[in-house]
Amino acid sequence: MLRQGPLRTHLQSDEVAVGYDVHITRRTHWHYRGEPSISLAEWSALVADDPGMRMDGFAEALVDGGVLRVTRDGLAVWTGWSGHEKDGGMAWFDWRDGEVVVKNPDGEILRKMYSLAQHLLAHVQGDDGEIYEADGTPRSAAKPRWKVW
Repeated sequence: MLRQGPLRTHLQSDEVAVGYDVHITRRTHWHYRGEPSISLAEWSALVADDPGMRMDGFAEALVDGGVLRVTRDGLAVWTGWSGHEKDGGMAWFDWRDGEVVVKNPDGEILRKMYSLAQHLLAHVQGDDGEIYEADGTPRSAAKPRWKVW
């Protein structure tokens, strides 16, 4: 069982999750459906080929005296992260709906995301549309079609 860590909010359900998501995506903007996506098979093969990644298919954390468990195909952990299991920290990479999502990533995780995205012919994009570079810094914010500027 894992202790509560800095990425604990990633383990909450989509309806109550708090924080900022960053996406590995092939889409122009991460929320556009119908554009190219990353298959679970592609993601699973990449995780299997990376000695620092592990496909768990679940995540657990202590929450208010109980255990919160999320089970999902494609849920992987980056064991190579410098914060791995320090104070219960886990860097969860969650494949869902054709993209890989990490909640509240630090600079080190953003750099890992960029590296993984290169293998998937994808890019790293924050909730607000900004694209992240190899060094983990944002380049720009793409303007979503649905937003009026």
